[in-house]
Amino acid sequence: MTDTRWLDEDEQRAWRAYLRMQAQLTARLGRQLQADAGLSLADYEVLVQLTDAADGRLRPFELQRCLQWEQSRLSHHLARMQRRGLVERQECPEDARGAFVAITEAGRAAIETAAPGHVATVRRLFLDHLGRDQLRTLEQLADQVTAGIDADG
Repeated sequence: MTDTRWLDEDEQRAWRAYLRMQAQLTARLGRQLQADAGLSLADYEVLVQLTDAADGRLRPFELQRCLQWEQSRLSHHLARMQRRGLVERQECPEDARGAFVAITEAGRAAIETAAPGHVATVRRLFLDHLGRDQLRTLEQLADQVTAGIDADG
């Protein structure tokens, strides 16, 4: 094993602050969605991807790629959402073995109910604490880290 490059004090403070922020935001956004709309944050993420798709449906591998979830997590989560009537599986005419995951009318109604409160919470807990220059910097930092992750394979 090579020598470990331990985090210095500044790096450790920044990393831990990021983890704290991410954990707190995730927890608060999840509680808000559950209380206001009966959705989990994971439900919301799936519904957002499907509503962003032109015809409200995606192949499971496309959804998996967008969400960065393991296949088993996606499969189990979609099964729970399907039982609740939020999504449905549709046959793929071009690929007899394939299928689409499609948002249902109940799924559309759920995200339309959830979105205003979710956006308000995102603003209150995150965006309202940052100026335009900070938002641009945050976007640049996120893009830079994401590009590094992508390059790492």
